[in-house]
Amino acid sequence: MAIEGLIGAGKTTLCHLLARERGARLVLEPSEHNPFLAPFYRDPERYAFPAQMAYLLQRWRQQQSIRQQDLFQGLIVSDYIWQKDRMFARKTLAEDEFDLYLRFNEALAENGPTPDLLVWLDMPPEACLGRIAKRNAAGEEAIDVDYLRDLRDRYSELLDGWSGCPVLRLDATARNLVDERSDQATVLARIDAALDGIIVSDPLDSGPTLFDGW
Repeated sequence: MAIEGLIGAGKTTLCHLLARERGARLVLEPSEHNPFLAPFYRDPERYAFPAQMAYLLQRWRQQQSIRQQDLFQGLIVSDYIWQKDRMFARKTLAEDEFDLYLRFNEALAENGPTPDLLVWLDMPPEACLGRIAKRNAAGEEAIDVDYLRDLRDRYSELLDGWSGCPVLRLDATARNLVDERSDQATVLARIDAALDGIIVSDPLDSGPTLFDGW
């Protein structure tokens, strides 16, 4: 299962909830191990390419580790989808850099794993920005609302054409997954049902229009 959403939408929080309550093995985005991330937020033009290539290699290694796992191990949860890497590259890289990046991406993407379920945590950019400010992570102080709005539009475009697996849409602003047990139980029940083929998404009038063909 993969969980996606804007920066600050609660992907990591939900991942840890699934690990604690469902015994999930976590495959978390390697942002803490990318030495170019904080410099990228300060100077995107200079550090976009090394940051993106570092992510690409780290994510590829993680995806390969998923493929090598015992199929009977149980639930594996990732807080990103492989296609996210290309989406960010298209946003941040110059044309010649993107062309070079794309050669590596296409070669590494072969035989990658596909999730059985994608959970989209929807949250307005303004709310995400508030969460980002509260957690005060290194480098993230440079993120502004325009960056998040553009990112949400790109997610919308990506997910509008998504056909890789079922999509469960959850309104991340409506629930407190940090310490509200009733909200946690509701989301876990939705995910359990979705993994069994019953998709009950939240109505997201202001959010991206996602793939609804399952």
